[in-house]
Amino acid sequence: MPELRRRQLLAGAAALAGFATVGLSPGAAAAATRQRPGASRLPSLTVGDRAVVGRVDARRALQHLKVLSDEIGWRIAGTSSEHRAARYIAKVLRDLGYKVTLQPFPVADKYLAEMKAPQVHWQCSAAPRGAVASASGPVVDLGTATDVTEDVTGRLVLFTRVAGSETAQAKAAAAKGAAAVLIANVPSATFPERKAAAFTPSLTEDVAIPVLGVAQYHGEQIRGGVSRLDLTVTHHSGLTSYNVLAERRATLPNPERKTVIVSAHYDSVPGSPGANDDGSGTVLCLELARVLRRLPTQQDIRIALWGSEEYGLIGARHYVGQLTDEQVAQISGCFQNDMVATSHPPAGTYWLLSVDGADNTTTAAVAAAAERLGYSGQVKGPTARGSSDHEAFFERGIDAGNFSWRGGEAPSQLEPIYHTPEDTIAKNISLQRLQVSLELIGCAVYDVARR
Repeated sequence: MPELRRRQLLAGAAALAGFATVGLSPGAAAAATRQRPGASRLPSLTVGDRAVVGRVDARRALQHLKVLSDEIGWRIAGTSSEHRAARYIAKVLRDLGYKVTLQPFPVADKYLAEMKAPQVHWQCSAAPRGAVASASGPVVDLGTATDVTEDVTGRLVLFTRVAGSETAQAKAAAAKGAAAVLIANVPSATFPERKAAAFTPSLTEDVAIPVLGVAQYHGEQIRGGVSRLDLTVTHHSGLTSYNVLAERRATLPNPERKTVIVSAHYDSVPGSPGANDDGSGTVLCLELARVLRRLPTQQDIRIALWGSEEYGLIGARHYVGQLTDEQVAQISGCFQNDMVATSHPPAGTYWLLSVDGADNTTTAAVAAAAERLGYSGQVKGPTARGSSDHEAFFERGIDAGNFSWRGGEAPSQLEPIYHTPEDTIAKNISLQRLQVSLELIGCAVYDVARR
């Protein structure tokens, strides 16, 4: 080994050993070696693991989640709510000392509706072929009817969704004087255990009144006592979404500019405040950015928060599509975090997901971290699954994995309130699972970054 290279490695090891305890209180340093939350056995931590475990704190991450989910709420691709979230994320990362870039890209128009009543403020999608207008009035519930025989002049007509009958329902209500139509979604035959999200009603012809696709939850609340609503449909056009990219250079020599990416998407579906999907992954990235910012590494650290994931993985695909072959070769791996904190009791398995089901740098690093932390029996994978932003990296030959809490039998077993208005901090966030996710990903990322 060349003498210069040997000295660099020794210096790196010494720096890492020193940094492992700098800034840690005696209590935090001691706690890092105790049995981890929910683990099946005591940990066997490396110096690098102790540097991460002694610092990450789910309670800090929760403070960011309160802003994203409780204050901003719905974060719909390309709209002002997503932009507000992007600005918040960018400020947090800049304040941590990262070099931050907002990467813009165009996205399709959105038709969205807001509904208000005392103690109620909801959002859902609206039919593009319905009216872009406002309406107010009492709600009349006609259930699964596809015909309207009574006079409903000035009323908001609530239907239960009947497959293939959305146009018939909307036209029938409009013909009898309705001010607007609300079609409440129903669970799918594929996943009957999941509550149905807001949706875009598919109309085969124009209807002269607003036609909204409300979530199952909205229908239940209206039928439970919300007797009157004010609603407004807005056509959002000329939209731009943003990826928020933050970088911290390696502290040790890194002539090949190798880079480790920690990522999540920060947008949500219409009507959902997206606490777990994917506010949890977003705040995991922000907390790890705080922890990793001053630890010695031999690779660059890049924090990437994707816009517009929910409309087809658009942000990540745009980012990867802009990379040169040289930049692709510099990426050691992308750790994608999507839904990492659900409190749903059966979702007690932490899945390592790669597009092809094969092991790669990221899945192997998380599996090894789980073993060191004492979670080996509670982690499954790698298992083949796409449907998140790691797909774009896989398609360019970059090692990537998606990491998530799901049901134990298959990664398709998500919490019942997935994509619904009930995906809130109060109903769907476990601080313990968020802490475990922080430790698993933090230890894995740092293990790769310091090589």
